[in-house]
Amino acid sequence: MENPEYDLHQIVSDLRAQRERWRKAQHRQDVGGRELPARDALHAIVQKLRGVLFPMRLGPPELRQENEDFYIGHTLAEALNALHGEVRLELRYQARQSGAPDGDVIERAHAIVRSFGAELPKIRALLDSDVQAAFQGDPAAHSVDEVLLSYPGIHAMINHRLAHRLYGLGVPILARLVAELAHGETGIDIHPGARIGPGFFIDHGTGVVIGETAEIGHKVRLYQAVTLGAKRFESDAQGNLKKGVPRHPILEDEVVVYAGATILGRVTIGRGSSIGGNVWLTHSVPPNSRITQANARDELQLESSVI
Repeated sequence: MENPEYDLHQIVSDLRAQRERWRKAQHRQDVGGRELPARDALHAIVQKLRGVLFPMRLGPPELRQENEDFYIGHTLAEALNALHGEVRLELRYQARQSGAPDGDVIERAHAIVRSFGAELPKIRALLDSDVQAAFQGDPAAHSVDEVLLSYPGIHAMINHRLAHRLYGLGVPILARLVAELAHGETGIDIHPGARIGPGFFIDHGTGVVIGETAEIGHKVRLYQAVTLGAKRFESDAQGNLKKGVPRHPILEDEVVVYAGATILGRVTIGRGSSIGGNVWLTHSVPPNSRITQANARDELQLESSVI
């Protein structure tokens, strides 16, 4: 079968015209090269960092313990150098967006990457607590190695712990890309701004959503299809959404949220509480509460009758 003929010249021309319209509408200037961090580059960096954090489990199969430190040093240098390049791209983009000079971008990128690298031992300690929580919380887990190698919740948390640090260091696009890599891999969507304490376990995981301003305490456990979302979005006088306003739930220590539950708004779930499957919750509950579909529905009806 012969290849059909395409009007490539016209398609290319029309695409160029559309790009120019978009750039004009957005007040963009041609910078002559790639403007933003690249998803593929971040994927390669994260894979290296996973190996650095857990060399004998997520590093190369031929690695031996006697060579661990050499591998970590070599791989970490590669990862941080590559990250430095992506950080520079985001900082230059931020400068263009704000109209600020970008003369100190290289120094700022150095400071961000140095700080990020120095935090990796603390990130490893947090991840160790997550792995241990998964092993202790799942009777089907036979070893911590099984958990680390195969549990999607742990792989999502590796990315989140890395992304959260990048977010705190002022490179939100990089952080979001790292988070979205895990989202695509696991079906778990954790915004890098979410603050999550040690010993966090997502069992099964698919469909979990955790919003930007959520705060999660120690030893919290979520099951699949749980949403920690916003109930409403505040706007300014011009109708533009306000950014960064606390709007997601706070889960105190040792809370368990079962499959399909949805918790919306800046509400607090008290320590040691249990939120049952498929519950829809938009109000705070005190410590050690046991919320099921039945009592959540009764409380909602009572609330409606009072209104």
